Amino acid sequence: MTVTMSRHGRQWRKLAFASLLLGLSAGVSAADFEVGKGSVRALVDEVAERGVDRAWLEQAMGRAEFRQPVLDAMSGAAEHHLVWHEYRDIFLGEERIAQGAAFIDAHPEAFERAEAEYGVPPEIIAAILGVETRYGRITGDHRVLDSLSTLAFHHPRRGDFFRGELAAFLEIAYRQEVAPESIEGSYAGAMGYPQFIPTSYRAYAVDFDGDGHRNLWTDPVDAIGSIANYFAEHRWQAGAPIYHEAEGPNARPEGLEFNAARRPSASIAELAGAGIESDAALPSDAEVMPLALEMSDGAVRYRFGRDNFYVITRYNHSYLYAMAVTELAEAIAEARGRQADWFTATDTEASS
Repeated sequence: MTVTMSRHGRQWRKLAFASLLLGLSAGVSAADFEVGKGSVRALVDEVAERGVDRAWLEQAMGRAEFRQPVLDAMSGAAEHHLVWHEYRDIFLGEERIAQGAAFIDAHPEAFERAEAEYGVPPEIIAAILGVETRYGRITGDHRVLDSLSTLAFHHPRRGDFFRGELAAFLEIAYRQEVAPESIEGSYAGAMGYPQFIPTSYRAYAVDFDGDGHRNLWTDPVDAIGSIANYFAEHRWQAGAPIYHEAEGPNARPEGLEFNAARRPSASIAELAGAGIESDAALPSDAEVMPLALEMSDGAVRYRFGRDNFYVITRYNHSYLYAMAVTELAEAIAEARGRQADWFTATDTEASS
């Protein structure tokens, strides 16, 4: 990232904010970002009503630039094209596993406190960071201002969604006294260690180190606490299972929906009737998310996602992502010599 924001970086923030305001001129207009009649002006009006300085907003949008590669990247996400064994190979390398264990060891107090306060195990938090940014090493090289402006006003289907993210981003940058064009992230506008989109940043980021700032760009402690808070707010159940192994036919049974990142709704009885049975002793009316994972040898591996698996899909709405996070967390726990039965614990074990 080009923005430099350490725990004690308040002086830098004030200087960056002041220099941006000093650069204002009467000739600068939000319409300089060519996005169609009145659309940027309407955005500026909306965000200004939240108490953000109008001249600052116009200056920011005047510096936004259209980026065609951002639109191109939106159609090429790995979740759209890969099957499970291909996706898994990206994130389950030995180096990423070792780095995850080392990251936990480097911030033991923050991880312990996050688990105590929010109920989310260190390995799950670390796995999110490992999948998203390799524990803060790779946070994106797109200017968030450009990405979100491009998507807000040029995406063919999701423009309204990204318009909301752009509005939230501008408000965050203003409140935290950061020049918006200095912040870099993903092509979709996700930012910092945990790759929060701006509305998630605004809703779930916490000042976990108590320095008075919610800084997910350069502060790993705030990132650890914020991921835990995100999971807790989405109803993570401490100690409850994430998934269960299951056995079934070589070909997926007809009439069942697999791999849908929705709240568990298929009953154990229904799945057993289709020839798919869990290795865990579960009540016949227990509801799960049936998963059919394609392996490199062409076989199908069945698993039953539970409520905590669904919570992981709230971070990224892909069963591939949620399973990669889960398996990476398992591998990190094993590397740390930690017994983590909660991954596949039965309901009886989780409640005992």
